[in-house]
Amino acid sequence: MKRKKIVIVIAALLLALSGGIYFYYGVVFKEARNIESEMPDFSIDATTFLNDYNSDPKKADALYLNKTVEITGKVTIETDSVIQIENNIFCLFTQKLNKSFLNKKVTVKGKCIGYDELFQEVKLDQCTIIKQINN
Repeated sequence: MKRKKIVIVIAALLLALSGGIYFYYGVVFKEARNIESEMPDFSIDATTFLNDYNSDPKKADALYLNKTVEITGKVTIETDSVIQIENNIFCLFTQKLNKSFLNKKVTVKGKCIGYDELFQEVKLDQCTIIKQINN
């Protein structure tokens, strides 16, 4: 009888341990999304995207937040790993940009991470330039 209790306790501990390992690696260390290889959930021009956020930020967040979006518009500000489209769409790149896109129309794909009310801009993360559009 004592041996049977020990086997049950050991089995319960092993089950708890395997559940903990599954949770730790399956939930805590979920593999990061590869935005560059994902199909966009939305392809939209910068003006419409900004109008959606300016008219109702909560509704726009419900639609775009954590989604892969393609935004087309004119680059108005540029640094080595950030561009801004139409002054109010902040696009953060994972790598430095190889060439200048300032004052050019581009399509950028990235993950929408929300609206920054302090700077009044929409932020995209993990961005890549999809194409440059000749004006």
